[in-house]
Amino acid sequence: MEKKSDKKGQRSQNKANKSSAKNSKPTSNLKDSLLAKIRSKKAVVGVVGLGYVGLPLVREFMKAGFPVIGFDIDEEKIHKLRAGKSYIHYLPSSLIQGWLETGRFHATSDFSELRSVDAILICVPTPLNENREPDMSFVFNTTHTIAEHLRRGQLVVLESTTYPGTTDEDMRHILEKKTGLHSGRDFFLAFSPEREDPNNKDYTTATIPKVVGGYTPSCLEVAKALYDQIVTRTVPVSSCRAAEATKILENTYRAVNIALVNELKMLFDRMGIDIWEVIEAAKTKPFGFQAFYPGPGLGGHCIPIDPFYLTWKAREYDFSTKFIELAGEINISMPYYVVNRTMEALNRHGKSLKGAKILILGLAYKKDVDDPRESPSFKLIELLKSRGAEVDYNDPYIPKPPKTRKWKLEKDSVPLTEKNLAFYDCVIIATDHSAYDASFIHDHAKLIVDTRNLLGKAGIKSDKVIKA
Repeated sequence: MEKKSDKKGQRSQNKANKSSAKNSKPTSNLKDSLLAKIRSKKAVVGVVGLGYVGLPLVREFMKAGFPVIGFDIDEEKIHKLRAGKSYIHYLPSSLIQGWLETGRFHATSDFSELRSVDAILICVPTPLNENREPDMSFVFNTTHTIAEHLRRGQLVVLESTTYPGTTDEDMRHILEKKTGLHSGRDFFLAFSPEREDPNNKDYTTATIPKVVGGYTPSCLEVAKALYDQIVTRTVPVSSCRAAEATKILENTYRAVNIALVNELKMLFDRMGIDIWEVIEAAKTKPFGFQAFYPGPGLGGHCIPIDPFYLTWKAREYDFSTKFIELAGEINISMPYYVVNRTMEALNRHGKSLKGAKILILGLAYKKDVDDPRESPSFKLIELLKSRGAEVDYNDPYIPKPPKTRKWKLEKDSVPLTEKNLAFYDCVIIATDHSAYDASFIHDHAKLIVDTRNLLGKAGIKSDKVIKA
Protein backbone atom coordinates (compact mmCIF):
# COMPACT_ATOMS: atom_id res chain seq x y z
CA MET A 1 0.00 0.00 0.00
CA GLU A 2 1.44 3.39 -1.01
CA LYS A 3 1.70 6.09 1.62
CA LYS A 4 -0.78 8.91 1.19
CA SER A 5 2.05 11.40 0.69
CA ASP A 6 3.51 9.24 -2.09
CA LYS A 7 0.18 9.19 -3.89
CA LYS A 8 -0.18 12.94 -3.56
CA GLY A 9 3.29 13.32 -5.02
CA GLN A 10 2.39 11.08 -7.92
CA ARG A 11 -0.77 13.09 -8.58
CA SER A 12 1.26 16.29 -8.55
CA GLN A 13 3.69 14.77 -11.03
CA ASN A 14 0.80 13.68 -13.23
CA LYS A 15 -0.56 17.23 -13.21
CA ALA A 16 2.88 18.56 -14.06
CA ASN A 17 3.24 16.12 -16.91
CA LYS A 18 -0.17 17.06 -18.24
CA SER A 19 0.56 20.77 -17.93
CA SER A 20 3.83 20.26 -19.79
CA ALA A 21 2.07 18.34 -22.53
CA LYS A 22 -0.57 21.04 -22.93
CA ASN A 23 2.17 23.62 -23.36
CA SER A 24 3.76 21.52 -26.10
CA LYS A 25 1.70 22.47 -29.10
CA PRO A 26 1.59 19.99 -31.97
CA THR A 27 3.32 20.76 -35.20
CA SER A 28 0.57 22.68 -36.95
CA ASN A 29 0.83 20.72 -40.18
CA LEU A 30 0.22 17.44 -38.31
CA LYS A 31 -3.06 18.63 -36.86
CA ASP A 32 -4.13 20.56 -39.92
CA SER A 33 -3.32 17.63 -42.21
CA LEU A 34 -5.34 15.20 -40.10
CA LEU A 35 -8.27 17.61 -39.80
CA ALA A 36 -8.26 18.09 -43.58
CA LYS A 37 -8.33 14.32 -44.11
CA ILE A 38 -11.18 13.92 -41.64
CA ARG A 39 -13.31 16.69 -43.14
CA SER A 40 -12.77 15.39 -46.66
CA LYS A 41 -13.50 11.84 -45.41
CA LYS A 42 -10.18 10.60 -46.73
CA ALA A 43 -8.90 9.67 -43.27
CA VAL A 44 -8.57 5.91 -42.88
CA VAL A 45 -10.35 4.80 -39.71
CA GLY A 46 -9.07 1.74 -37.84
CA VAL A 47 -11.45 0.05 -35.41
CA VAL A 48 -9.79 -2.37 -32.98
CA GLY A 49 -12.26 -4.90 -31.61
CA LEU A 50 -15.13 -5.92 -33.87
CA GLY A 51 -17.78 -6.87 -31.34
CA TYR A 52 -21.03 -5.29 -30.19
CA VAL A 53 -19.36 -1.86 -29.99
CA GLY A 54 -16.79 -1.96 -32.76
CA LEU A 55 -18.96 -3.31 -35.56
CA PRO A 56 -21.75 -0.69 -35.17
CA LEU A 57 -18.98 1.94 -35.16
CA VAL A 58 -17.69 0.54 -38.46
CA ARG A 59 -21.23 0.79 -39.81
CA GLU A 60 -21.42 4.53 -39.10
CA PHE A 61 -18.03 5.35 -40.61
CA MET A 62 -18.87 3.27 -43.69
CA LYS A 63 -22.21 5.05 -43.97
CA ALA A 64 -20.40 8.40 -43.79
CA GLY A 65 -18.06 7.41 -46.65
CA PHE A 66 -14.78 6.78 -44.80
CA PRO A 67 -12.36 3.98 -45.66
CA VAL A 68 -12.29 1.59 -42.68
CA ILE A 69 -9.99 -1.20 -41.53
CA GLY A 70 -11.35 -3.48 -38.81
CA PHE A 71 -8.89 -5.24 -36.49
CA ASP A 72 -9.55 -8.24 -34.27
CA ILE A 73 -7.52 -11.11 -32.80
CA ASP A 74 -10.46 -13.48 -33.35
CA GLU A 75 -9.71 -15.17 -36.66
CA GLU A 76 -13.24 -16.56 -36.87
CA LYS A 77 -14.69 -13.04 -36.88
CA ILE A 78 -12.22 -11.94 -39.55
CA HIS A 79 -13.05 -14.95 -41.71
CA LYS A 80 -16.79 -14.27 -41.45
CA LEU A 81 -16.47 -10.59 -42.25
CA ARG A 82 -14.29 -11.27 -45.26
CA ALA A 83 -16.94 -13.72 -46.44
CA GLY A 84 -19.64 -11.08 -45.98
CA LYS A 85 -21.22 -12.78 -42.98
CA SER A 86 -22.42 -11.09 -39.81
CA TYR A 87 -22.22 -12.61 -36.31
CA ILE A 88 -24.50 -10.02 -34.68
CA HIS A 89 -28.13 -10.71 -35.50
CA TYR A 90 -29.33 -7.10 -35.77
CA LEU A 91 -26.52 -6.29 -38.23
CA PRO A 92 -27.50 -8.35 -41.30
CA SER A 93 -24.99 -10.07 -43.55
CA SER A 94 -26.27 -7.95 -46.43
CA LEU A 95 -24.81 -4.93 -44.62
CA ILE A 96 -21.35 -6.54 -44.46
CA GLN A 97 -21.59 -7.56 -48.10
CA GLY A 98 -22.40 -3.96 -49.01
CA TRP A 99 -19.27 -2.79 -47.20
CA LEU A 100 -17.11 -5.23 -49.14
CA GLU A 101 -18.63 -4.17 -52.43
CA THR A 102 -17.61 -0.54 -51.83
CA GLY A 103 -13.97 -1.55 -51.56
CA ARG A 104 -13.64 0.75 -48.52
CA PHE A 105 -13.79 -1.95 -45.85
CA HIS A 106 -11.15 -4.48 -44.91
CA ALA A 107 -11.02 -6.81 -41.88
CA THR A 108 -7.72 -8.14 -40.64
CA SER A 109 -5.83 -9.67 -37.72
CA ASP A 110 -2.56 -8.19 -39.01
CA PHE A 111 -1.93 -5.28 -36.67
CA SER A 112 1.00 -4.02 -38.72
CA GLU A 113 -1.69 -2.43 -40.88
CA LEU A 114 -2.26 0.07 -38.06
CA ARG A 115 0.46 2.16 -39.68
CA SER A 116 -1.81 2.77 -42.66
CA VAL A 117 -4.70 4.26 -40.66
CA ASP A 118 -5.15 7.84 -39.49
CA ALA A 119 -7.43 7.20 -36.51
CA ILE A 120 -7.27 4.19 -34.20
CA LEU A 121 -10.46 3.57 -32.20
CA ILE A 122 -10.13 0.96 -29.44
CA CYS A 123 -13.27 -1.07 -28.64
CA VAL A 124 -11.96 -4.01 -26.62
CA PRO A 125 -13.44 -5.69 -23.51
CA THR A 126 -12.85 -4.39 -20.00
CA PRO A 127 -14.11 -7.26 -17.80
CA LEU A 128 -13.57 -8.04 -14.14
CA ASN A 129 -11.23 -10.75 -12.89
CA GLU A 130 -12.13 -13.45 -10.37
CA ASN A 131 -11.64 -10.97 -7.52
CA ARG A 132 -14.03 -8.48 -9.16
CA GLU A 133 -11.16 -6.15 -9.95
CA PRO A 134 -10.56 -4.53 -13.36
CA ASP A 135 -8.98 -6.77 -15.97
CA MET A 136 -7.21 -4.24 -18.15
CA SER A 137 -5.22 -6.80 -20.12
CA PHE A 138 -7.20 -6.25 -23.33
CA VAL A 139 -6.74 -2.48 -23.24
CA PHE A 140 -3.09 -2.54 -22.26
CA ASN A 141 -2.11 -5.36 -24.64
CA THR A 142 -3.83 -3.45 -27.43
CA THR A 143 -2.00 -0.27 -26.40
CA HIS A 144 1.36 -2.07 -26.53
CA THR A 145 0.50 -3.39 -29.98
CA ILE A 146 -0.49 0.08 -31.18
CA ALA A 147 2.80 1.47 -29.81
CA GLU A 148 4.71 -0.93 -32.03
CA HIS A 149 3.16 0.68 -35.11
CA LEU A 150 2.28 4.22 -33.98
CA ARG A 151 3.43 7.01 -36.29
CA ARG A 152 3.34 10.79 -36.03
CA GLY A 153 0.04 12.46 -36.82
CA GLN A 154 -2.27 9.61 -35.79
CA LEU A 155 -5.26 9.86 -33.48
CA VAL A 156 -5.75 7.19 -30.80
CA VAL A 157 -9.12 7.02 -29.03
CA LEU A 158 -10.16 4.58 -26.30
CA GLU A 159 -13.89 3.77 -26.30
CA SER A 160 -13.84 0.91 -23.79
CA THR A 161 -15.38 1.78 -20.41
CA THR A 162 -12.75 2.15 -17.72
CA TYR A 163 -11.68 4.04 -14.60
CA PRO A 164 -10.62 7.71 -14.74
CA GLY A 165 -6.93 7.99 -15.51
CA THR A 166 -6.65 5.05 -17.90
CA THR A 167 -6.15 7.15 -21.03
CA ASP A 168 -4.03 10.08 -19.88
CA GLU A 169 -1.93 8.09 -17.40
CA ASP A 170 -1.69 4.40 -18.24
CA MET A 171 -2.14 4.40 -22.02
CA ARG A 172 -0.19 7.59 -22.56
CA HIS A 173 2.74 6.23 -20.56
CA ILE A 174 2.85 3.06 -22.69
CA LEU A 175 2.57 4.91 -25.99
CA GLU A 176 5.12 7.58 -25.15
CA LYS A 177 7.66 5.28 -23.53
CA LYS A 178 7.69 2.73 -26.36
CA THR A 179 7.72 5.25 -29.22
CA GLY A 180 9.49 8.35 -27.93
CA LEU A 181 6.58 10.33 -29.35
CA HIS A 182 4.66 12.85 -27.25
CA SER A 183 0.90 12.89 -26.89
CA GLY A 184 -0.61 16.21 -27.89
CA ARG A 185 2.42 17.07 -29.97
CA ASP A 186 3.35 14.09 -32.16
CA PHE A 187 0.09 12.15 -31.94
CA PHE A 188 -3.38 12.79 -30.57
CA LEU A 189 -4.95 10.95 -27.64
CA ALA A 190 -8.59 10.97 -26.52
CA PHE A 191 -11.31 9.06 -24.72
CA SER A 192 -14.87 8.79 -26.04
CA PRO A 193 -17.02 6.25 -24.19
CA GLU A 194 -19.18 3.89 -26.20
CA ARG A 195 -22.87 4.22 -25.38
CA GLU A 196 -24.20 1.28 -27.35
CA ASP A 197 -27.52 -0.24 -26.39
CA PRO A 198 -27.68 -3.37 -28.57
CA ASN A 199 -30.78 -3.60 -30.78
CA ASN A 200 -32.29 -0.40 -29.39
CA LYS A 201 -34.65 0.69 -32.17
CA ASP A 202 -35.02 4.23 -30.81
CA TYR A 203 -31.34 5.13 -30.43
CA THR A 204 -28.40 4.10 -32.61
CA THR A 205 -24.69 4.84 -32.62
CA ALA A 206 -25.37 7.86 -34.83
CA THR A 207 -28.19 9.37 -32.76
CA ILE A 208 -26.76 8.91 -29.26
CA PRO A 209 -24.76 12.03 -28.25
CA LYS A 210 -21.02 11.28 -28.17
CA VAL A 211 -18.99 12.45 -25.19
CA VAL A 212 -15.39 13.29 -26.13
CA GLY A 213 -12.44 14.19 -23.91
CA GLY A 214 -8.92 14.93 -25.17
CA TYR A 215 -5.54 14.87 -23.46
CA THR A 216 -4.86 18.37 -24.82
CA PRO A 217 -7.07 20.92 -26.57
CA SER A 218 -5.62 19.82 -29.91
CA CYS A 219 -6.39 16.18 -29.09
CA LEU A 220 -9.98 17.15 -28.31
CA GLU A 221 -10.28 19.19 -31.49
CA VAL A 222 -9.16 16.33 -33.70
CA ALA A 223 -11.25 13.65 -31.92
CA LYS A 224 -14.35 15.85 -31.96
CA ALA A 225 -13.90 16.56 -35.65
CA LEU A 226 -13.82 12.83 -36.37
CA TYR A 227 -16.96 11.99 -34.41
CA ASP A 228 -18.74 15.04 -35.80
CA GLN A 229 -18.75 13.18 -39.13
CA ILE A 230 -20.88 10.28 -37.85
CA VAL A 231 -23.03 11.40 -34.89
CA THR A 232 -25.76 13.99 -34.61
CA ARG A 233 -24.15 15.62 -31.59
CA THR A 234 -20.77 15.55 -29.88
CA VAL A 235 -20.39 16.58 -26.24
CA PRO A 236 -16.86 17.86 -25.57
CA VAL A 237 -15.62 17.75 -21.97
CA SER A 238 -12.51 19.16 -20.34
CA SER A 239 -10.38 16.02 -20.18
CA CYS A 240 -10.10 12.29 -20.79
CA ARG A 241 -10.79 11.75 -17.10
CA ALA A 242 -14.04 13.72 -17.25
CA ALA A 243 -15.15 11.60 -20.20
CA GLU A 244 -14.17 8.39 -18.40
CA ALA A 245 -16.03 9.50 -15.28
CA THR A 246 -19.11 10.35 -17.34
CA LYS A 247 -19.52 6.78 -18.53
CA ILE A 248 -18.88 5.40 -15.05
CA LEU A 249 -21.54 7.73 -13.62
CA GLU A 250 -24.12 6.70 -16.23
CA ASN A 251 -23.82 3.02 -15.47
CA THR A 252 -23.37 3.39 -11.71
CA TYR A 253 -26.61 5.39 -11.66
CA ARG A 254 -28.40 2.53 -13.37
CA ALA A 255 -26.78 -0.17 -11.22
CA VAL A 256 -27.73 1.60 -7.98
CA ASN A 257 -31.34 2.18 -9.05
CA ILE A 258 -31.74 -1.39 -10.27
CA ALA A 259 -30.39 -2.57 -6.92
CA LEU A 260 -33.01 -0.42 -5.20
CA VAL A 261 -35.92 -1.99 -7.08
CA ASN A 262 -34.40 -5.45 -6.63
CA GLU A 263 -34.29 -4.92 -2.88
CA LEU A 264 -37.84 -3.57 -2.88
CA LYS A 265 -38.97 -6.56 -4.92
CA MET A 266 -37.71 -8.91 -2.21
CA LEU A 267 -39.33 -6.81 0.52
CA PHE A 268 -42.64 -6.41 -1.30
CA ASP A 269 -42.79 -10.16 -1.97
CA ARG A 270 -42.83 -10.71 1.79
CA MET A 271 -45.46 -8.02 2.17
CA GLY A 272 -47.69 -9.51 -0.53
CA ILE A 273 -47.24 -6.50 -2.82
CA ASP A 274 -46.53 -6.76 -6.55
CA ILE A 275 -43.43 -4.63 -7.32
CA TRP A 276 -44.42 -4.44 -11.00
CA GLU A 277 -47.78 -2.93 -10.16
CA VAL A 278 -46.11 -0.42 -7.85
CA ILE A 279 -43.61 0.65 -10.53
CA GLU A 280 -46.34 1.12 -13.12
CA ALA A 281 -48.28 3.29 -10.70
CA ALA A 282 -45.22 5.29 -9.62
CA LYS A 283 -44.14 6.12 -13.15
CA THR A 284 -47.40 7.96 -13.81
CA LYS A 285 -45.85 10.83 -11.87
CA PRO A 286 -44.67 13.24 -14.58
CA PHE A 287 -41.61 14.41 -12.64
CA GLY A 288 -39.16 13.21 -10.01
CA PHE A 289 -39.34 9.51 -10.85
CA GLN A 290 -37.69 7.30 -13.45
CA ALA A 291 -38.76 3.69 -13.73
CA PHE A 292 -36.19 0.93 -13.23
CA TYR A 293 -37.14 -2.72 -13.27
CA PRO A 294 -36.06 -5.71 -11.19
CA GLY A 295 -34.71 -8.94 -12.64
CA PRO A 296 -32.74 -12.11 -11.92
CA GLY A 297 -29.47 -10.18 -11.73
CA LEU A 298 -27.47 -7.80 -13.88
CA GLY A 299 -26.04 -8.63 -17.28
CA GLY A 300 -24.37 -6.98 -20.23
CA HIS A 301 -21.00 -5.35 -20.76
CA CYS A 302 -21.53 -2.25 -18.62
CA ILE A 303 -23.86 -2.17 -15.63
CA PRO A 304 -22.54 -5.25 -13.74
CA ILE A 305 -18.92 -4.19 -14.32
CA ASP A 306 -18.36 -0.45 -14.55
CA PRO A 307 -19.20 0.53 -10.94
CA PHE A 308 -16.52 -1.88 -9.72
CA TYR A 309 -13.94 -0.05 -11.84
CA LEU A 310 -14.69 3.13 -9.92
CA THR A 311 -14.72 1.28 -6.60
CA TRP A 312 -11.28 -0.14 -7.37
CA LYS A 313 -9.85 3.21 -8.44
CA ALA A 314 -11.31 4.94 -5.36
CA ARG A 315 -9.03 2.89 -3.10
CA GLU A 316 -6.05 4.76 -4.57
CA TYR A 317 -7.56 7.87 -3.03
CA ASP A 318 -8.33 6.26 0.35
CA PHE A 319 -12.03 6.43 -0.41
CA SER A 320 -14.61 3.70 0.14
CA THR A 321 -17.59 3.69 -2.25
CA LYS A 322 -20.00 2.12 0.24
CA PHE A 323 -23.15 3.00 -1.68
CA ILE A 324 -21.87 1.43 -4.91
CA GLU A 325 -20.58 -1.67 -3.14
CA LEU A 326 -23.90 -2.22 -1.37
CA ALA A 327 -25.74 -1.95 -4.69
CA GLY A 328 -23.34 -4.47 -6.16
CA GLU A 329 -23.98 -6.90 -3.32
CA ILE A 330 -27.74 -6.70 -3.86
CA ASN A 331 -27.53 -7.20 -7.61
CA ILE A 332 -25.09 -10.09 -7.27
CA SER A 333 -27.44 -11.77 -4.79
CA MET A 334 -30.44 -11.82 -7.13
CA PRO A 335 -29.75 -15.22 -8.79
CA TYR A 336 -29.67 -16.74 -5.30
CA TYR A 337 -33.03 -15.16 -4.56
CA VAL A 338 -34.51 -16.58 -7.77
CA VAL A 339 -33.22 -20.05 -6.93
CA ASN A 340 -34.74 -19.84 -3.45
CA ARG A 341 -38.08 -18.76 -4.92
CA THR A 342 -37.89 -21.67 -7.36
CA MET A 343 -37.22 -24.05 -4.50
CA GLU A 344 -40.22 -22.70 -2.58
CA ALA A 345 -42.44 -22.96 -5.66
CA LEU A 346 -41.43 -26.58 -6.27
CA ASN A 347 -42.00 -27.44 -2.62
CA ARG A 348 -45.55 -26.10 -2.82
CA HIS A 349 -46.13 -28.45 -5.74
CA GLY A 350 -44.70 -31.43 -3.86
CA LYS A 351 -41.36 -31.47 -5.67
CA SER A 352 -37.83 -30.93 -4.37
CA LEU A 353 -35.23 -28.99 -6.29
CA LYS A 354 -32.85 -31.93 -6.25
CA GLY A 355 -33.69 -34.06 -9.24
CA ALA A 356 -36.10 -31.47 -10.67
CA LYS A 357 -35.99 -30.76 -14.40
CA ILE A 358 -35.65 -27.00 -14.98
CA LEU A 359 -35.85 -25.05 -18.23
CA ILE A 360 -34.32 -21.55 -18.32
CA LEU A 361 -35.93 -19.27 -20.90
CA GLY A 362 -33.34 -16.81 -22.14
CA LEU A 363 -29.55 -16.95 -22.10
CA ALA A 364 -29.10 -13.39 -23.38
CA TYR A 365 -28.70 -10.67 -20.76
CA LYS A 366 -31.61 -8.63 -22.20
CA LYS A 367 -34.54 -9.13 -24.52
CA ASP A 368 -34.20 -9.53 -28.27
CA VAL A 369 -30.39 -9.63 -28.46
CA ASP A 370 -27.89 -12.44 -29.01
CA ASP A 371 -25.51 -11.06 -26.39
CA PRO A 372 -24.98 -13.28 -23.31
CA ARG A 373 -22.16 -11.30 -21.70
CA GLU A 374 -22.42 -11.37 -17.91
CA SER A 375 -25.92 -12.81 -18.22
CA PRO A 376 -27.41 -13.85 -14.86
CA SER A 377 -28.75 -16.96 -16.60
CA PHE A 378 -25.29 -18.53 -16.36
CA LYS A 379 -25.24 -18.08 -12.58
CA LEU A 380 -28.80 -19.40 -12.32
CA ILE A 381 -27.81 -22.54 -14.19
CA GLU A 382 -24.73 -23.01 -12.03
CA LEU A 383 -26.69 -22.59 -8.77
CA LEU A 384 -29.51 -24.88 -9.85
CA LYS A 385 -27.13 -27.62 -10.98
CA SER A 386 -25.14 -27.35 -7.74
CA ARG A 387 -28.36 -28.09 -5.89
CA GLY A 388 -29.01 -31.23 -7.88
CA ALA A 389 -31.40 -29.94 -10.56
CA GLU A 390 -31.21 -30.98 -14.21
CA VAL A 391 -31.07 -27.76 -16.23
CA ASP A 392 -31.60 -26.92 -19.90
CA TYR A 393 -32.11 -23.60 -21.63
CA ASN A 394 -33.92 -22.11 -24.59
CA ASP A 395 -32.95 -18.94 -26.41
CA PRO A 396 -34.06 -18.19 -29.99
CA TYR A 397 -31.05 -15.90 -30.46
CA ILE A 398 -28.39 -18.16 -28.94
CA PRO A 399 -28.79 -21.71 -30.33
CA LYS A 400 -25.36 -22.70 -29.02
CA PRO A 401 -23.78 -21.30 -25.85
CA PRO A 402 -20.67 -19.21 -26.59
CA LYS A 403 -17.24 -19.84 -25.20
CA THR A 404 -16.61 -17.70 -22.14
CA ARG A 405 -13.72 -17.38 -19.75
CA LYS A 406 -15.97 -17.99 -16.75
CA TRP A 407 -18.78 -20.34 -17.77
CA LYS A 408 -18.77 -23.70 -19.50
CA LEU A 409 -22.22 -24.61 -20.77
CA GLU A 410 -22.19 -27.62 -23.06
CA LYS A 411 -25.92 -27.99 -23.83
CA ASP A 412 -27.52 -26.37 -26.86
CA SER A 413 -30.84 -24.55 -26.80
CA VAL A 414 -33.80 -26.93 -26.67
CA PRO A 415 -36.83 -26.24 -28.91
CA LEU A 416 -39.72 -24.47 -27.21
CA THR A 417 -42.52 -26.92 -27.97
CA GLU A 418 -45.67 -28.01 -26.15
CA LYS A 419 -44.06 -31.35 -25.38
CA ASN A 420 -40.86 -29.82 -24.03
CA LEU A 421 -42.64 -27.27 -21.86
CA ALA A 422 -44.78 -30.03 -20.33
CA PHE A 423 -41.68 -32.17 -19.74
CA TYR A 424 -40.01 -29.80 -17.26
CA ASP A 425 -41.00 -29.51 -13.62
CA CYS A 426 -40.41 -25.76 -13.72
CA VAL A 427 -39.76 -23.08 -16.32
CA ILE A 428 -37.79 -19.99 -15.24
CA ILE A 429 -38.25 -16.90 -17.41
CA ALA A 430 -34.87 -15.16 -17.20
CA THR A 431 -35.14 -13.05 -20.37
CA ASP A 432 -38.40 -11.67 -21.74
CA HIS A 433 -37.71 -12.05 -25.46
CA SER A 434 -40.52 -10.77 -27.68
CA ALA A 435 -40.54 -14.19 -29.32
CA TYR A 436 -41.81 -15.76 -26.11
CA ASP A 437 -45.59 -16.22 -26.22
CA ALA A 438 -46.78 -15.80 -22.63
CA SER A 439 -50.05 -17.65 -23.22
CA PHE A 440 -48.29 -20.56 -24.93
CA ILE A 441 -45.82 -20.88 -22.06
CA HIS A 442 -48.58 -20.65 -19.46
CA ASP A 443 -50.82 -23.20 -21.17
CA HIS A 444 -48.18 -25.92 -21.43
CA ALA A 445 -45.74 -25.44 -18.52
CA LYS A 446 -46.40 -27.13 -15.17
CA LEU A 447 -44.87 -24.35 -13.07
CA ILE A 448 -43.42 -20.95 -14.04
CA VAL A 449 -41.04 -18.70 -12.13
CA ASP A 450 -41.25 -15.34 -13.87
CA THR A 451 -38.37 -12.94 -13.12
CA ARG A 452 -39.34 -10.42 -15.84
CA ASN A 453 -43.11 -10.14 -15.41
CA LEU A 454 -43.62 -11.56 -18.90
CA LEU A 455 -46.91 -13.20 -17.95
CA GLY A 456 -48.00 -10.29 -15.79
CA LYS A 457 -47.62 -7.89 -18.71
CA ALA A 458 -49.81 -10.26 -20.74
CA GLY A 459 -52.48 -10.06 -18.06
CA ILE A 460 -52.03 -13.69 -17.00
CA LYS A 461 -52.63 -14.52 -13.34
CA SER A 462 -52.41 -18.11 -12.23
CA ASP A 463 -51.48 -20.25 -9.24
CA LYS A 464 -48.74 -21.87 -11.27
CA VAL A 465 -47.01 -18.53 -11.92
CA ILE A 466 -44.57 -17.35 -9.26
CA LYS A 467 -42.91 -13.94 -9.57
CA ALA A 468 -39.29 -13.73 -8.53
